[in-house]
Amino acid sequence: MSAGWPGFDPAKVSMIDVHVHVSIDESGRTASPPALTEAMAAYFKSSEKPRTVDQTAEYYRARNTGAVVFTVDATTNLDHRPNSVDDLVAGARRNADVLIPFGSVDPLQGEAAVEEARRQAIELGVRGFKFHPSVQAFDPSDPAYIPLFAAIEELGLPILVHTGQTGAGAGLPGGWGFRLSLSNPMLLDDVAARHPHLPVIMAHPSVPWQDEAISIATHKANAWIDLSGWSPKYFPPALVRAARTYLKKKVLFGSDMPALTAERWLTDFALLEYPDDVRAMILKDNAVRLLGLAGE
Repeated sequence: MSAGWPGFDPAKVSMIDVHVHVSIDESGRTASPPALTEAMAAYFKSSEKPRTVDQTAEYYRARNTGAVVFTVDATTNLDHRPNSVDDLVAGARRNADVLIPFGSVDPLQGEAAVEEARRQAIELGVRGFKFHPSVQAFDPSDPAYIPLFAAIEELGLPILVHTGQTGAGAGLPGGWGFRLSLSNPMLLDDVAARHPHLPVIMAHPSVPWQDEAISIATHKANAWIDLSGWSPKYFPPALVRAARTYLKKKVLFGSDMPALTAERWLTDFALLEYPDDVRAMILKDNAVRLLGLAGE
């Protein structure tokens, strides 16, 4: 796949947030069933409402910040068709100065998921793919998903995969049936090993498996960590140290909008008092390099 995203110039933004949910479209269709969406907002004690792709662009444009945007396709497990990836990508094209679209496919759909991933990459031009193993109910280390990850590797695109505890289903009976074990980052070590040219971004501080995530990012050249979903003031000390030193080129700014706003994340990140060069890597430079945004 060609590098970059047409219309996006990294020199014209000050930061890049690599973890932004667009979970509603203009028709009102949401990524998750309404009851699940409401429960998640209650868990996070968030007053932020889901934004459409154009509203998301307005938010980030006002802050001179780029954003990687996506939805999550868990059609089979949730018995709910999410907001359209096609519409999301069309919106990102309308707002290409600040938005970079990732695709999403339902791994439980087998060969159809592989073909859909190819369509989203080749026809729509998505720049990566988002997965949430707990919500999508799949084990990424299962050999059944090798064809899907191999196809994305062949396309030359990264995957961004939820790891650790999730707010989805939190506090509900049985956690809505979501299994946290499917989001253990060690399952992604198998993926990174089998697909050495597939960039694997482990999303979030991987509580309670932070040491595992750090080990994977240290061991695998194609493994990264995004720092979304938790206020930086709650980051495990081991993650704070690693991001400051030996993993400073492999960690990425992510907020998890709308669950956690970019303002809140950035305000608390400033309290860590990282050196300016490290801040620049985390907030923008690492994402530019990983996503090929500087062009050829």
